[in-house]
Amino acid sequence: MKNIKPLKKFGQNYLTDQNILEKIVKEINPLPDDSIVEIGPGTGALTSKLHALVPGFTAVEIDTRVIENLSANFPDLKIMKNDFLKVDLNTIYGGQNKLRIVGNIPYNLTSPILFKIIENYKIIKDAVLMVQLEVAQRMNAERGTKDYGILAVVLKYFADVKLAFKVSPNVFYPKPKVYSAVVHIFIKDIPGEVEPYFIPVVKAAFGNRRKTLKNSLSNSIFGNLNFSEAGIDLTRRAEQLELDDFIRLAEFVRTKLNPF
Repeated sequence: MKNIKPLKKFGQNYLTDQNILEKIVKEINPLPDDSIVEIGPGTGALTSKLHALVPGFTAVEIDTRVIENLSANFPDLKIMKNDFLKVDLNTIYGGQNKLRIVGNIPYNLTSPILFKIIENYKIIKDAVLMVQLEVAQRMNAERGTKDYGILAVVLKYFADVKLAFKVSPNVFYPKPKVYSAVVHIFIKDIPGEVEPYFIPVVKAAFGNRRKTLKNSLSNSIFGNLNFSEAGIDLTRRAEQLELDDFIRLAEFVRTKLNPF
């Protein structure tokens, strides 16, 4: 496996430091009956440590070069040759234990992967991911800061996010140009009534970030609604709102579009 070179097209940077791998496993704290899904096992550095604790979990790998070796080294590993973003996670979820998503993910696909996890929140327990440090900071951004945006608000609604620890570029091959971080995303139990409207409302509110809510919402897919009845100060900007304010906006939209 050592002669397989990471491919830029897949955003591959192989994690080589055993101490960091052990810290990731400790953060995951896997149990034998966990339904683990590893994104991009690559040469199997994290896979081998997880496999010793949870045999027969699922790994999703797009790089055909490594699949034969993964199958040989871990015969009971359930390998899905696919792009994680194209996988129907319901086909993995057995209806009992919720999924636990783990992996050193391609940094250029971080947002799509996070939103896929959020979209499947009903069948996912948590996720432990290696991401770019800058993204990890955006995930945890507080109201009023420059990093506070769609990602931070959506994650605050659907999950509790823990920045577990920072990671130096020196522990990867090849070395990325940025620092990384391991984040632990704990999915919440979300009431179903408002959920379908929440993400569209947040995206609409941040549609024109430097403009007031009134301008942003009037230029969005909700432009036909009169938000003056929502109980929110529309002269503020989206970055000034608390999570409860976005929930209130989503609830307002729900009552207008689906009142019964």
